[in-house]
Amino acid sequence: MHTHEEQSGSVSHGHSHGAVNAEILASGRGIWATKISLAALLATAAVQLVIVWFTGSVALLADTIHNFGDAATAIPLWAAFTLSRRLPTKRFNYGYGRAEDLAGLLIVLVILASGVIAAYQSITRLSDPPEIEYLWIVVLAAVIGFAGNEAVALFRIKIGKEIGSSALIADGHHARVDGLTSLAVLFGAIGVWLGFPLADPIVGLVISAAILRIVIETSKSVFSRLLDGVEPEVPDEVRNLAAVTEGVREVAEVRVRWLGHKMLAEVNIAVDPGLSVAGGHDIAEDVHHQLLHNLKYLSNATVHVDPVGLVGEEHHRHGPGNTEHGPADRDGHEHDHGHSHD
Repeated sequence: MHTHEEQSGSVSHGHSHGAVNAEILASGRGIWATKISLAALLATAAVQLVIVWFTGSVALLADTIHNFGDAATAIPLWAAFTLSRRLPTKRFNYGYGRAEDLAGLLIVLVILASGVIAAYQSITRLSDPPEIEYLWIVVLAAVIGFAGNEAVALFRIKIGKEIGSSALIADGHHARVDGLTSLAVLFGAIGVWLGFPLADPIVGLVISAAILRIVIETSKSVFSRLLDGVEPEVPDEVRNLAAVTEGVREVAEVRVRWLGHKMLAEVNIAVDPGLSVAGGHDIAEDVHHQLLHNLKYLSNATVHVDPVGLVGEEHHRHGPGNTEHGPADRDGHEHDHGHSHD
């Protein structure tokens, strides 16, 4: 699909190449992973609930309720993936991919809350170590809780990396935190069996520290995407791919950002000033194909084309005779080529 709009010497070309299908598939894969992991976590908590029914263990009941509650974080993530599949509107003209990043922020806050609660409970137990009833059944429930949560963590992180979703990866770390909590119950029970009742709160504090580290690492990725951050090597890769394209004489500004589990890029290139608009358009097409075919998560590339010597946004802002990027500055030498794959 090609649309052409000409105004004040500027020509804009939009190209849609059908990658919307890939975007829908990625979101669908995220929904599928969320459904599967939610079912697995609910099954794990259900097994623990059965054990609580037969033992009457209050401590294990609290851990089971905690696991049921934490499984619910899959629901906003599921909603975010579903929302991201909606078409852009006049109000949300970039689409709804940012909903996924907001879901990731919510998950980070839940992980942080889990760590704070675990630390508080561990500190209170230092002065009043709890008695553990039905020791071996509690051990069994802890092993089930750890195994179920860690399996979900590995699954979510794997799919999250495949589709580029920091929110799904964060929810994977959230499941790992729940698994660590169950692990604390396990080691605490073993400590009590060995005659060392303080093992439970001490292990709890160690696990709380591990949770804090997970919060720090996970929040770096989530907040980076909310602030339009990308891995530093990505803009360099975009620049290099554009620079080796035939006909490109110079690459000026390069901008890349994440929107949910897809990346968007803008590139300013310079070409031979003797080229026609059609010639510049063809080079922009080649740059577009280089980027979309070589960058895994890139779904949209906008290529701005200028003559050599007049390239870049700084020139258009502060060029000769014009500081406001008016028609006199851009007439006859700027061509914007937008290539959309979302």
